[in-house]
Amino acid sequence: MRNTHGADVRLRSLREADAADVLAAFRSNPDMARQGEVASLADAERYVRALLRSDGNQIPFALAVDDRLVGLVCVTADPANRSGWFWYWMSEDARCKGWMARAAATVADWALTVGGLDRLELGHRVNNPASGRVARVAGFVKEGTERGKFLIDGERIDVDTYGRLRSDPFPEAEPVPFLDR
Repeated sequence: MRNTHGADVRLRSLREADAADVLAAFRSNPDMARQGEVASLADAERYVRALLRSDGNQIPFALAVDDRLVGLVCVTADPANRSGWFWYWMSEDARCKGWMARAAATVADWALTVGGLDRLELGHRVNNPASGRVARVAGFVKEGTERGKFLIDGERIDVDTYGRLRSDPFPEAEPVPFLDR
């Protein structure tokens, strides 16, 4: 898929070679620290290896622009319950372009069909409304609010929870093409 600036936006498998781009994403916004501890290239390499070597329960997809990782969409599968925890993050400079919402919809569609799952769930801090917009565009339905779930900088933060079932209508978001699936 080419965006309005001619960039090639695709989903593909995460690669060990993406570590430098993962580090750049973590450095792009202080809030990325909520996604894990990545402060050096060695940390980024460990982060990527952990996702790739998780016995198949972590299913990470790189959101790539011109084959450079700018975001990650991942399903942490619970095969016994045919469900999964759905999560995503994006580099600061790639945000607000609609790419993550479309990528999330594409991965959720895949997980609920080819991936064999019946339910996906996610949560986002209420002070991160952009993440909620991504969830809704990707077909997730708000199921509730967990009051005071996180303690961040001394302040209790609520978390909105969402779910998406295989039986839910698929969203109308234009899919992001898979490069290698």
